[in-house]
Amino acid sequence: MLMVSGLTAALVSGVPGLLLDRRSSWGQRLSSWLMIVGAVCGMMGAGLGLRGEASVWALPGMTSGGAWSVGVDAVSAWFVALIFLVSGLGALYGEGYWRQESHPDNGRKLRLFWGWLVGGMVLLVLARHGLVFLLGWEIMALSAFFLISTEDDQVEVRRASWYYLIATHLGTLCLFAMFALMREVSGSHVLRPLEVHEAGLGMMTAIFLLGLVGFGLKAGLMPLHFWLPGAHANAPSHVSALLSGVLIKMGVYGLVRLCGWLPEPPVAWGALLLVAGAVSGVLGVLMAIGQHDIKRLLAYHSIENIGIIVMGLGLAMVGRSMGRGDWVVLGMAGCLLHVWNHGLFKALLFMGAGSVVHATGSREIDRMGGLARQLPWTAGLFLVGAVAICGLPPLNGFVSELLVYLGLLRTAGIGSGASWPAAALAVPVLAMIGALAVACFVKVYGAVFLGMSRSESTLGAHESPVTMLAPMVVLAGACVAIGLAPMLVAPALGQAVSTWAPETVGGPKLAALAPFGWVSMAAGALLLTIGGIWAGTAMARRGKPARLEETWACGYAEPTARMQYTSSSFAGFLVSIFRWVLRPRVDGPEWLGSFPESSHFHSHVDDPVLERQLLPAARVVDGWLSRFRQLQQGQVQSYLLYILAAVLAMLVWAMPLGRIAGRLFSR
Repeated sequence: MLMVSGLTAALVSGVPGLLLDRRSSWGQRLSSWLMIVGAVCGMMGAGLGLRGEASVWALPGMTSGGAWSVGVDAVSAWFVALIFLVSGLGALYGEGYWRQESHPDNGRKLRLFWGWLVGGMVLLVLARHGLVFLLGWEIMALSAFFLISTEDDQVEVRRASWYYLIATHLGTLCLFAMFALMREVSGSHVLRPLEVHEAGLGMMTAIFLLGLVGFGLKAGLMPLHFWLPGAHANAPSHVSALLSGVLIKMGVYGLVRLCGWLPEPPVAWGALLLVAGAVSGVLGVLMAIGQHDIKRLLAYHSIENIGIIVMGLGLAMVGRSMGRGDWVVLGMAGCLLHVWNHGLFKALLFMGAGSVVHATGSREIDRMGGLARQLPWTAGLFLVGAVAICGLPPLNGFVSELLVYLGLLRTAGIGSGASWPAAALAVPVLAMIGALAVACFVKVYGAVFLGMSRSESTLGAHESPVTMLAPMVVLAGACVAIGLAPMLVAPALGQAVSTWAPETVGGPKLAALAPFGWVSMAAGALLLTIGGIWAGTAMARRGKPARLEETWACGYAEPTARMQYTSSSFAGFLVSIFRWVLRPRVDGPEWLGSFPESSHFHSHVDDPVLERQLLPAARVVDGWLSRFRQLQQGQVQSYLLYILAAVLAMLVWAMPLGRIAGRLFSR
């Protein structure tokens, strides 16, 4: 009942705003409070599910293809908890970021579809029937479209929202085909694990590949990610936090469920997931390094982290194929925990980016600088998210990546006997992803918060209101808590893993495979060391006046903001190393001469799928089809002639011309 109450509150949360004046703030407040109350109820219900209290409820009057039903188990509860947490905090964040008085034209629409998006996601996660799943999926898809297009007066926003709509419905078509095949196998739309005798390997492989494409499009798994950077960059920042932190995890949820339903998976399936995750992780972080838009950069890091999640899922699938319960436990635990961790720190980072955009009015990193002085809380909280997303101790990203590392190392025989060393090749890939992520966020944090201001737009920046900072504090606190005490989530995580893979019950336990105690001790020691260094430095400076010295600055006596590194120059070396992948476009002077005139420099890294493949192909097809536009003359008599010609052609096609010709020649 708690989850049903949370779902109902989310679905109706946007209604009060529709009944009040378009400039009234009361509609926004009622909507936010309904969403927060619903989030609390939903999280309490998820807590019961994570304790192993599974249940299923049949929906009255719905019996097509089997009883329409919803239910909760530990896997569903794991995702529901994340949905309600981020959505509730995002609703509070919107109180300061997207005030109704400042956005009378689209504020009510945003809050209405915010609630419907949350309701759709919860419904599909709870679905135990294929049609209920697709109903929730479509509510989620359409609500996200309207949220992405909140500022639909801007051309770039409209373009991004249409790319998303095309991608999401391509994925939906794949899911229709997948569920149709599953019904062919099982005889009903009821979602359940399939039996080995119900279908052959060919049918199972077709179901798996359709699900991989359909759910991979939603998750943003490369090369199915083409909609994601534009959508996350152009949506309002708290919407971006919900999209990146939660929405794309619905694709992960679908993959996790599908892989649990299919019996006796071949090793090739797990290997495919490992390769797809590795490619997505590496290319996602490389694309992020070349970005100048702070929200677009964070969007590419979502693709990177989805790759890490899918690598964990691939490891678990390989473990199922080879009968290795320890691989299953570590891989699935890393996958599910990184779902939570990425949802926490990516929502924090997008809210931090929103705070910066709110203060400066710009998303361009190269126009910022020195914001830590004006936005100290935002700078500190963004730093927590940056350390977490890089997988560094003592924060939560390190814990989930460690689980994946441990599982991959076991495939090489370290501590368990050699079984499938090929999977261990993913270890250096995962290490490279982490190193590149560190380089990228050093660039972002240095260019945005450190140094000197690069434009006038940042000079008048001021800290965000409490309604925006409070959700960020909660998310940062969760990142710290999981990093320092991962054993707090270990029981729920173990319950979710055993629910997904019942064959691991009675086998190796997560607590025995993962050194959570040592992680806590090391994280605490590291945190104390950092705190001690900071306190000692502060005490040493106490009472001493600050000394003003000239900066050497390479011989410049009076350095200016233009002389400091930009994000482009900082990342230039890495972009040049990987230019064979990134293929940057540079627009600048080839030479300056002794007395150069004013010039400009601009670099851009195109998306490898959308801008290099899909759009050029679409332009070729459009040019070819444009030849037929002369047929569309706007004259009724021309259209009647076309219809007559089509009818005659179909009549000729339907005539048994072969038999008629045979009779004529026989005479």
